[in-house]
Amino acid sequence: MRRNDVIIILAILIIALLIYSRFFDKVEDRPSVKELNEQIESEESVPQDKQADTEKIYSARKNAITDAVEHIQPAVVSVNVIKTKIVRRRTSFFFGFYDEVPYNIKGIGSGVIFSKDGYIITNGHVVEGATEIKVILTDNRQFDGKLIGLDKIHDIAVLKIEGKNLPYAKLGKSSDLIIGEWAIAVGNPYGFLIKDSKPSVSVGVISAVNRDFAENEQGKIYRRMIQTDAAINQGNSGGPLVNIYGEVIGINTFIFSESGGNIGIGFSIPIDQVKKVTGELIRYGKIREIWFGFKVQDINPMTASHFQLENLDGVIVNYIQNNSPASKAGLKKEDIIIEINGNNIRNTEDAELAVSDISVGDKMKLTVIRKRKKISLVLDAVEYK
Repeated sequence: MRRNDVIIILAILIIALLIYSRFFDKVEDRPSVKELNEQIESEESVPQDKQADTEKIYSARKNAITDAVEHIQPAVVSVNVIKTKIVRRRTSFFFGFYDEVPYNIKGIGSGVIFSKDGYIITNGHVVEGATEIKVILTDNRQFDGKLIGLDKIHDIAVLKIEGKNLPYAKLGKSSDLIIGEWAIAVGNPYGFLIKDSKPSVSVGVISAVNRDFAENEQGKIYRRMIQTDAAINQGNSGGPLVNIYGEVIGINTFIFSESGGNIGIGFSIPIDQVKKVTGELIRYGKIREIWFGFKVQDINPMTASHFQLENLDGVIVNYIQNNSPASKAGLKKEDIIIEINGNNIRNTEDAELAVSDISVGDKMKLTVIRKRKKISLVLDAVEYK
């Protein structure tokens, strides 16, 4: 072996020994598994000052809205219904024979528990015609819902469930709402479908109040509705609209949309009206029919000319029943009603909307024109027998 070869081999061995030595030293310096676990635990244990900072940041994230949501959530329920629809089915192509077959349709909606006894408010259209009602709470408890009463005109229904330690919401008031104040729409339509019993939340403001609508085709009258841009999506009907205190100020009912999706125009039934309706439904199982004892009609140009009226506003009384609240109050035929309980009356639709707020036992205050003079009258709203 030549001398040069020996030198090269020795150099390689020296380099190899150096590399091995450095690697061995690093291996010796590596911590054991026990030491690694202790290090991880020490890193995960946040010092008290850092923990305090974390809690401070979390506290800063909370606000009046999150507090309101936390307060209302347990009382918001999912309302799942089955409605039976009769479908005509052709049995003979040549002779045109048909038979009627029952067909079950599933529906979903929301509701809110408002008493420790298990009474629930929802929309009438959510449960109307239902043959089965299931109520799911946020804690995953499920109950059979009993329909206590339904008012088609105001689109309000009351259900009841039997259970212990039921959460319930506080009903606020809608008479002092401020345009622009926070409004929180809460719904729980999919608790049964997606196995998630937690309600959904959308936030907006009170956009307007006292919006009146009359749906003559369905026979519904929506009076003094609350308008909000908080999203009221499909299935959220019957859920609560709440203020920043977590109090229910309305029941979410419908939206205005050409596409069917939310565009920021939703409407809720004011809770002051809901209280009156639910009180009637719980006590009597229905809305007691009111007896006024008079009928009216719109004013046409001929009528206006005959009575020398300046315009066509108002309705004219064309019938008075004997011994009725109207006759006892002094109302007469050909009286022209221009105001009911402070609401200006331009036509029979206005009159219908105005009396929709009145319940048995209330007073109806009328302003009428008789022989070109204004007269004030007060009728007692009594139950129709």
